Amino acid sequence: MIRNDLDKLARIGARIRLNEIERERQKIISAFPGLTADASATGAAKSPRRFSAAGKSAISEGMRKYWARRKAKAAKPTKPSS
Repeated sequence: MIRNDLDKLARIGARIRLNEIERERQKIISAFPGLTADASATGAAKSPRRFSAAGKSAISEGMRKYWARRKAKAAKPTKPSS
């Protein structure tokens, strides 16, 4: 066979397979309508969460306490083991 014949047959086979895949896709979508690309994209398009001023303040205070505890723990002298 010539290269052009192989290419032509490959294209025909690929087109047939794509049609099979599309039919299978349609069956799946009809069985599970919520699986469309639009439905999954809406989750990614949500706006980022924003903290209120009170939320930021609470987080800030919690981190200050956290670092104060770590600093105090690091400052404690450790007894040498003898």
